[in-house]
Amino acid sequence: MKKRKVRVKPYRKLTKTMAARFFFVAALLLVLLLIIMGKLIYLTIFKESSYKKQILAQQQYMNKEINYKRGDILDANGNVLATSRKLYKVILEPKNIIGIRQKKDGKEVITENQKLVTAALKKYLHATDEEINRALSNKESYYYDSLCDSKTESEISEFKKYLKTEEGSSLVGIWLDESYQRIYPKATSACHAIGFVSDGDIGVGGMEQYYNNLLKGTNGRRYTYLNEELEYDTSIDEAVNGKSLVSTLDMNIQQIAEKRLNKFMKDYGSLNTSILVMNPNNGEVLAMANSKTYNLNDPMNEENLKKYFSASKIEKMTSQEKSDAYSSIWSNYIVSNTYEPGSTFKPFTVSMGLESGVLTGDEFFTCGGSLKVNGTSIGCSHTHGTIPLSTTIAKSCNVSMMQIAAKVGSERFANYQRAFGFGSKTGIDLPGEAGAADVLHDAKMADVDLATSSFGQSFQCTMIQLGSAFCSLINGGNYYQPHIVKQVLDSNGDVEKNITKTLVKKNISEETSEKMRSYMRETVESGTARIAQIKEYDLAGKTGTAEKYPRGTNKRLVSFIGFAPYDNPQLMVYVTIDEIQKGSQSNTSLAVQMARDILQKSLKHLNVEQNSEDKEKETN
Repeated sequence: MKKRKVRVKPYRKLTKTMAARFFFVAALLLVLLLIIMGKLIYLTIFKESSYKKQILAQQQYMNKEINYKRGDILDANGNVLATSRKLYKVILEPKNIIGIRQKKDGKEVITENQKLVTAALKKYLHATDEEINRALSNKESYYYDSLCDSKTESEISEFKKYLKTEEGSSLVGIWLDESYQRIYPKATSACHAIGFVSDGDIGVGGMEQYYNNLLKGTNGRRYTYLNEELEYDTSIDEAVNGKSLVSTLDMNIQQIAEKRLNKFMKDYGSLNTSILVMNPNNGEVLAMANSKTYNLNDPMNEENLKKYFSASKIEKMTSQEKSDAYSSIWSNYIVSNTYEPGSTFKPFTVSMGLESGVLTGDEFFTCGGSLKVNGTSIGCSHTHGTIPLSTTIAKSCNVSMMQIAAKVGSERFANYQRAFGFGSKTGIDLPGEAGAADVLHDAKMADVDLATSSFGQSFQCTMIQLGSAFCSLINGGNYYQPHIVKQVLDSNGDVEKNITKTLVKKNISEETSEKMRSYMRETVESGTARIAQIKEYDLAGKTGTAEKYPRGTNKRLVSFIGFAPYDNPQLMVYVTIDEIQKGSQSNTSLAVQMARDILQKSLKHLNVEQNSEDKEKETN
């Protein structure tokens, strides 16, 4: 057989080019190796501290937020209207509690730490073995598990004391997580003035919304990480609590108003009834009561709706309709709703005449039961005949008011209205205030509009607008900005800011104010509000009846705005009743009686000096 020749490849000699490439690659690798070694030496020697921090940051296994405490809301006497109750969650860290177990006779021995933790949970929190085993079931995890939620201070106090003892403080893998629950001790009382909190820190309505940024604090944070000894350690950025508010509300007066309002609603009922109580000498709001109320502790509960809507209607509501229904209940009528004020505006018309100089106070007016204005006959409630200026308010004469307004003229009348604050927001520290500028006539108003405006129809206002302006009529002419908060407290409870009275303008003279007080005293003594008379105090005020749109439906809003003592006013009470449900809708005496009762009890609560026996006999 012929042998096969095997061809042997000749040896190729390393060329200079190949050698150069080899040495270049080797040198490059060596340089890279030296760079890496240098970097490691730099990090471990010169940047040891920074490098450790980076490693520890990467090893961090828990980053927990610490909740702040929202500020409280108090009434003028220190009664708590809104506060945040601290709740505790017991947190267990399974792997840290269980630790590294030793074996004995082939079985794992429970660590001393786990025994102590288990015993403490049973003794102080009455936890069961089942609950504890469930919380520790993930024994390989460093992450925490909650043993129990929403423990109150009283429920957790003994456990907290134990954790501060030598034995308790040595325990590993157990700690307390704090949170807060917003609570309102008065439930429905002053609900529209206070408001509530949604989603933890969003104020809805009232002071909770208007002062939300002050009441809010800043959350802290708890960090758990591996320390330099590769042990788990904790650092804390403390939370900053919110500021607290001291309101001008007097809960005694608030509850006097609410109790009287509830009695009226039970006896008569209405579409809406509201009561505003103010200190006329500084603009402080002492009480705000509306007939539609809700529980601040559970504002979204359908029980709130059931008071004003039938179960069948609620069941048919869409989500949007239900949301609108809640909003209608949460809305504060006193600052957010507009209406025609009716005859409670007449004192303003008379004061315009006196201030402008077209009236001196000695005038007489003749009422024939109606007045024709540019061919339109506008009626009065009665035929009053010839009466003096003071009696025009006491008898609530429309014809006299129309004659006064004609003397003042449309331009001056419109200017005075705006000077008194009608058509503008008062700036009260509550959300949702309506301005009503779009329902106020301008200086070029028609003669008929001027005539009807003189007795409080054909334009609209809010209760807070009329109430604040009325205070300037009776306090000497000073218009103070209405407000509902008097102090801001820091997180330690110390006064950070005092909110004192703010004089916005001087509306009328002392002389005009004195005349207005005496004219409105005559309203109680011999006019439309005689039922307001009481022996303890000299009350004064003005009744109002406004026919609602559309005209001719016999739907009315009646009201009374009163004050006492008439010669040195300390309180102003304003009551509006929209569509009385039982009896005549023109029954202003119901508003008068409510205001009278609230004034009487509130003045006694404030220890305002009562009439002497001699004065009572003189009055009688």
